[in-house]
Amino acid sequence: MATAQEGIVELVGMLAHELADEPDAVEVKSTEVEGVLSIEIAVSASDIGKVIGRQGRVIKAIRTIARAAAAQEDFSVDVEVLG
Repeated sequence: MATAQEGIVELVGMLAHELADEPDAVEVKSTEVEGVLSIEIAVSASDIGKVIGRQGRVIKAIRTIARAAAAQEDFSVDVEVLG
C-alpha cells in the first residue's frame, strides 16, 4: 500500500498533468528532509503560466490541497514549480 506521502506526490502530479498542454514534459520529484516533504513540479516553458495561474491562484490551490492532505497525516509539505 502506498504511503500518504506517495499519495500526495501522485495527487500533485495528476493535477499538474491535467493542467499542462504538454503532459509528457511534466516531471514531479519529491524529497523529504527533517519531516518536510518537498515536491518540485517541472513543466515546459509554455505551461508555467498555466500551473502558476493568474496572480499565483492555481499553485496556491495546489499547495492548499497538498497541505490539507499532509496535515491529516501530521507532516508538512512544500510545493514549488520549476521552469
